[in-house]
Amino acid sequence: MEQAVRIDRLLVYLRFARTRNRAQAMIEEGHLRLNGMRVLRNSEGVRVGDILTFPQGEVVRIAEVLALPARRGSPEAARSHYRELDRDGESAIAAIKLRDTQGDSAT
Repeated sequence: MEQAVRIDRLLVYLRFARTRNRAQAMIEEGHLRLNGMRVLRNSEGVRVGDILTFPQGEVVRIAEVLALPARRGSPEAARSHYRELDRDGESAIAAIKLRDTQGDSAT
């Protein structure tokens, strides 16, 4: 059986949220996606290779899970467990958010 970690714990372990309460609030807000599907439960399992998409501040972050951490570690250790897939705002949703924050209206 493939290992999985609860998404609320993973958000804390990867330092996307400071506490599990904040991670659970992110999920309840309804903006968090796992492999393109909206996450509805705090207990949703995340596996290696899964893609997380969520707003953080003024940007949309897209991260691929490379490994499942056992606990919350240093920022460097956390970054070694995922990779950013859209640093430059190239995906459609990230590009729209980035364009809106820069004041460029193409429509």
